[in-house]
Amino acid sequence: MSMPKGFLIGASTAAHQVEGNNIHSDYWLQEQLPHSSFTEPSGIACDHYHRFEEDIRLLAEAGLNAYRFSVEWARIEPEEGRYDEAEIEHYRRVIACCKAHGVEPIVTLMHFTSPAWLIRKGGWEAESTVEDFRRYAAYVTGQFGSELRYICTINEANMGLQLAAISKRFELMAKQAAANASAKKAEGTVQVGMNFEKMMENLKYAAMENAQVFGTPQPQIFVSSRTPEGDALVFRAHQAAKAAIKEICPQIKVGITLSMHDLQALPGGEKFAADAWTEEFTHYLPYIEGDDFLGVQNYTRTLYGPQGQLPAPEGAELTQMEYEFYPEALEHVIRRVHEVFKGDLIVTENGIATADDARRVEFIHRALAGVERCIGDGIPVRGYCHWSLMDNFEWQKGYAMTFGLIAVDRETLERKPKESLEVLGGYACR
Repeated sequence: MSMPKGFLIGASTAAHQVEGNNIHSDYWLQEQLPHSSFTEPSGIACDHYHRFEEDIRLLAEAGLNAYRFSVEWARIEPEEGRYDEAEIEHYRRVIACCKAHGVEPIVTLMHFTSPAWLIRKGGWEAESTVEDFRRYAAYVTGQFGSELRYICTINEANMGLQLAAISKRFELMAKQAAANASAKKAEGTVQVGMNFEKMMENLKYAAMENAQVFGTPQPQIFVSSRTPEGDALVFRAHQAAKAAIKEICPQIKVGITLSMHDLQALPGGEKFAADAWTEEFTHYLPYIEGDDFLGVQNYTRTLYGPQGQLPAPEGAELTQMEYEFYPEALEHVIRRVHEVFKGDLIVTENGIATADDARRVEFIHRALAGVERCIGDGIPVRGYCHWSLMDNFEWQKGYAMTFGLIAVDRETLERKPKESLEVLGGYACR
């Protein structure tokens, strides 16, 4: 079984989660706080910074033809207005390595982590961030844009509102006497590794420590609960970056990626599901009109009943992240997005955190069967990038969540490809 000619079959990573020693970023500083909400610091991560050639080779040898990765803003611009040419050269080598192995590089400019200096200026609620991000996008494009066909500006640009909603739910549950068990389940309703329980415990201490590091008790990092104004600001930053990219390299296809759930309503839950879809996707349509593609990122479904959001059905298989194992969600989301967004679609993330690779193989087969049906119905899906190429640093959850097609020994950093890597590669057009 294989996809149409030209279809991209790849895997995704994010710089902070795999490279290691991203010392100029906001996340690195938060990981070092005495009362950090991170289970463990990222440290050397997977040392992908030095081992990217091996990792790209393994990807290519398995048959994959695309690699979505992020360039780290905090490396490229460690101080405001000062660019590190050595870091640009590093990413130039990564792109060249992809091409040498017949792999399409899909670059993301901002995957959650930001330079610490940006956060000290007000972060993702500060008007100045729009121009700062535009300038960074222009610099990167000017340096190696001629080598690229695809750029994702911002990863999961809608994450801030999702986090605001879950934070409110979690805080409410945490105040209830029997909150612990139900609050834990709430973490499985947002598509990023968050440790809300520890965040609540450390709230008072973290505020003081953040004030010392960032100059504010509540730094507005990208993965913070977003205000409506901040939500709009993120998308204006995307538009500004897109304009800058197109001015320098008009041939590059530019898009943004969004975190999307398959929102399903049980009887009585229709309004809740409709409102959630408006917040998660449709209110962004004016900002992404004219984009070359949309990056669809989906892991599971969300159910709604007469009282609002529901937990996973009784007896449902859950992943390490407390997500329901439901690969059919991807097809449902693609079809629903296509109803209103008529541009190309690329699945930029889809995957499963599990120690049982046989379940990952099953997930891949069922998810891609749905993608094939969409293509057969004329929906312009141009690629599928699985999350993730390797077991990596899953943000506040640390290294316990194993999403990878390649296992990484935490002691030796030895790479061990899993069966799922070869299975995914088998879908690429030969």
